[in-house]
Amino acid sequence: MAKHERGLRFQPSGGTKAPQVPTGKKQRLSIERLANDGRGIAFVEGRTWFVSGALAGEEVDARVLGAHGKVVEARAERVLKASELRRAEPCAHAGRCGGCSVQHLPHAEQLALKQRMLAEQLSRVAGVQPEEWAAPLSGPEFGYRRRARVAVRWDAKAKRLDVGFRAAASQDIIAISDCPVLVQPLQPIMSRLPDMLRRLSKPQALGHVELFSGSSIAVLLRHMAPLADADLAILQEFCTFHDAQLWLHGDGEPQPLNADATLGYPLEPWGLELAYRPGDFVQVNAAVNTAMVAQALQWLAPQADERVLDLFCGLGNFALPLARQVREVVAVEGVQAMVERAAQNAVNNNLHNAKFFQADLSQPLAAAGWAGEGFCAVLLDPPRDGAFEVVRKLASLGAKRVVYVSCNPATLARDTQELVKQGYRLKRAGILDMFPQTAHVEAMALFEAS
Repeated sequence: MAKHERGLRFQPSGGTKAPQVPTGKKQRLSIERLANDGRGIAFVEGRTWFVSGALAGEEVDARVLGAHGKVVEARAERVLKASELRRAEPCAHAGRCGGCSVQHLPHAEQLALKQRMLAEQLSRVAGVQPEEWAAPLSGPEFGYRRRARVAVRWDAKAKRLDVGFRAAASQDIIAISDCPVLVQPLQPIMSRLPDMLRRLSKPQALGHVELFSGSSIAVLLRHMAPLADADLAILQEFCTFHDAQLWLHGDGEPQPLNADATLGYPLEPWGLELAYRPGDFVQVNAAVNTAMVAQALQWLAPQADERVLDLFCGLGNFALPLARQVREVVAVEGVQAMVERAAQNAVNNNLHNAKFFQADLSQPLAAAGWAGEGFCAVLLDPPRDGAFEVVRKLASLGAKRVVYVSCNPATLARDTQELVKQGYRLKRAGILDMFPQTAHVEAMALFEAS
């Protein structure tokens, strides 16, 4: 038998595997540039670090949140050398609350970051730039959010009810005394909500709370067990004090305590009121939403004798203003309940030239009856995964103008590439600052048939 050679070490053909960076480790970093999501980028020993709360040119002490392969995610805990662009974060909870990630950037720089992100995606993925860049569409940078979901969790070990917003990169709940991005009518509700919830007899049965501000103020409570009469009385008293509707979400769909209660929001330039229910998609930024609808109609330039298609129509946010200006609007949505709500919104606003249909818009457009006559123009506002199957058939509908509203520049760029293949040119594009203090980018693009 051969003698064992203790000095030899064997390793896989791929070489030695570098040890993983442990979560919680602290590291001093020099930030070289910003990523598209607003995080700083640093390079150490062959690894790329993405650091929230850091700016280009800064030196920071960062703590590791997680690592996979050559990528490390971290959070800046101390700024040793600050960028000239850095501003004091307006919110006392910045860096802990997961809601707003770029408060340390002045608003003008936030807009520039989002503009670069959109331009880079269009150039890299679609190989195009618009013939004209539109100015960013923005509103107030604080006090804009008319809807919020508040996390609620019973800590059995500590016998404590935690109420607030989720922490950054964690399931922890950060207690929030006030939130600068909430609209003013929701601020006093947010500040008094934790104390009220802690008075309820079964805090372990509470799920989450949603706050709404529109034509009415509303508080929705998700609960996993029936509420005691005394608890209902506490909730009613709280909502009465704040002049708010009370909605309860136990088994089934959310229901208002008062059966006559309705939620809605106005689109004042067109004299419209759109009703909705908790769970329906509603843009959280009222000012930018109204400006977005106005810009979409301006870009689409609908004429009085035209037939226009609105895809992913939701509650009728675009379809109803369009119906004020054209001969006919055909609006299509994937969720049947939303189709019914949009149709009812049209009736409630005395609009009879808008027709609503349900269709799976993640699939190719079939030979549906509503598509038979074709359309002069198309407006679409898809979810984050875009509208690839839909845009593949847009040219066959005869549309000369297409306005695409996007909440994801990556899928907008992908779909732009397809539209260009069909003979459309990217006439105009710009960002929509729907979520100030975050790196989230919404955009609008106008395409015209060549």
